[in-house]
Amino acid sequence: MRKILLYIIVITSGLIFLARLFYLQVMDDSFVGLSENNAIKVVYDYPQRGFIFDRNGELLVSNQPSYDVMVIPRNLKPFDTTELCNILSITTEQLVERLDKAKIYSPRLPSVVIPQLTKSEYAYLAEKMRKYEGFYIQKRSLRDYYTEHGANVLGYITEVNQRIVNENPYYLSGDLIGRQGVEGYYEELLRGVKGVKYIQKDRFNRDIGPYKEGIYDTLPKKGKDITITIDAELQKYGELLMKNKRGGIVAIEPATGEILALVTAPNYDPADLVGRKRSENFTKLWLDSISKPLFDRGLLAEYPPGSPFKTINALIALQEGVVTTQESFSCHGGYFYGRGRKMGCHAHSSPLNMIPGIAQSCNAYFANVYRRIVEKYPTPQEGVDVWANHLKSFGLGDYLGSDLSTGRPGKIPTSKYYNKIYDYPTYKWFSTATLSNAIGQGEVLMTPIQLANMTAAIANRGWFYTPHVLKEIEGNPIKEKEFTEKKITTVEPRHFEPVVEGMHQVYKSGTASALQIPGIEIAGKTGTAENFTRIDGKRVQLTDHSIFVAFAPVDNPKIALAIFVENGYWGGRYAGRIAGLMIEKYIKGEITRKDMEEWILTHSLEEEYAKPLSGEPFRINQ
Repeated sequence: MRKILLYIIVITSGLIFLARLFYLQVMDDSFVGLSENNAIKVVYDYPQRGFIFDRNGELLVSNQPSYDVMVIPRNLKPFDTTELCNILSITTEQLVERLDKAKIYSPRLPSVVIPQLTKSEYAYLAEKMRKYEGFYIQKRSLRDYYTEHGANVLGYITEVNQRIVNENPYYLSGDLIGRQGVEGYYEELLRGVKGVKYIQKDRFNRDIGPYKEGIYDTLPKKGKDITITIDAELQKYGELLMKNKRGGIVAIEPATGEILALVTAPNYDPADLVGRKRSENFTKLWLDSISKPLFDRGLLAEYPPGSPFKTINALIALQEGVVTTQESFSCHGGYFYGRGRKMGCHAHSSPLNMIPGIAQSCNAYFANVYRRIVEKYPTPQEGVDVWANHLKSFGLGDYLGSDLSTGRPGKIPTSKYYNKIYDYPTYKWFSTATLSNAIGQGEVLMTPIQLANMTAAIANRGWFYTPHVLKEIEGNPIKEKEFTEKKITTVEPRHFEPVVEGMHQVYKSGTASALQIPGIEIAGKTGTAENFTRIDGKRVQLTDHSIFVAFAPVDNPKIALAIFVENGYWGGRYAGRIAGLMIEKYIKGEITRKDMEEWILTHSLEEEYAKPLSGEPFRINQ
């Protein structure tokens, strides 16, 4: 019995070993994969990125060849370090640092040593690469710009960081990726698909041809060409008008929500972020904390909207039924309320009803209107929330959700906000505590794109499409629901006509009567917003911002826009002139108001921007 048991144990053990050996040699292919990894070199063939065209078919961005010096650390053989450093124009310390970084990333996978060689550098180095085993040259595509404008819209491409490599298996160390603007948001469309070649190596690590006759090799797929909604000529002209100024211009086609121009000032040439000087140039732009050229003021700057906000208060008042278009209010140099408090106003005829109230931008008229909106309801909390909900239906107080890679929500205050500010219910607050909202000078903040979208909604008499910058993909119009579905405001269409007429009268007889454009009927609204900052811990009032909104023609509008010019004094001085010129440029294709154009092009605000740095005195509010 013991002998039989011993035989059974020996035979069973033998069978287990045989089964395990069979599994490892025949069934399990994990060691085969490891063996193949040692014997196969993977070479990626990078595709060309898709081209970018403007709305009129003008080529904005294509590609140019670029060459990266790559290294596979495990394949390195001893080489003349000094000679290679001289060829690459780097120090020995830099080379060692980059090789160490490559080893940490992966001894088996390629890493970039020197990116983006020029054609002449590549030609010189290619002849000598045979001397440096483990190094090779990888061809890629860099962007080639046919425009010096719209850098904030187009974005740029840069090398992926380790976080992206870890999170997205498509990218390897040294790969390029779109950042910001169109390049960032539509990266997956534009980048294409990498091709792959598998090269068989012998036991001496020499290439001996395609692995399995290339049956696993794939060709690269070029990225998709896209057409964006931007009008390149209008964008260029807008940036010209904003030279030596700070602020933003956003122009929208009301019927579609397509963004015609998205200007931020100051800006930079997109070609500055291409090539080996990209890092140096980006650092300079990033460290410019005064003019902030990388800060897209059209999407990110949050300003008090000033008097253009009066138009939406008029619409809410009509919808709430608290005023009629014929009802008049008196103005004696402003609106008096509370204990001797006054909201000042400029000189004009009195009393005024709604249309001349808008045309003359009467603060007293809109103070009355705003109070009636809030005081219609039993408590100011209820009134303010109703008012805020109307505003939100115009896309205010929230990021619009466009296909732009960045944005901010602005601010629409609610009762919750004011209850916290005034420590309610310990202290009660009333409509007069929020009265500055009547004229766009209260707690309301808006970005230029939000104000332009609000203007487009007024131009459409109560609806809008989400502003967007993509028009076509490979010649096919976009069909995404988010950009083709109408957003309806809470104000009924019948209430818009008197407000539109008031904006029309701004040009005919009101605050922009000197800015008329021959042959174009424009509806607009001037605005001036107080401008505060803190210097040495004290609240300091700087020169007011210049604001203007407009759309044209009044009937069947083709363009709606908003302009913010920081420290621009008042609405008609800078922003109003720029609005008229942008409208004429887009609709006519030429400028007849040469007087306005010359004034804008020869006036600079650089001295205004230098004042806080120079120590010049300002009004100080403790």
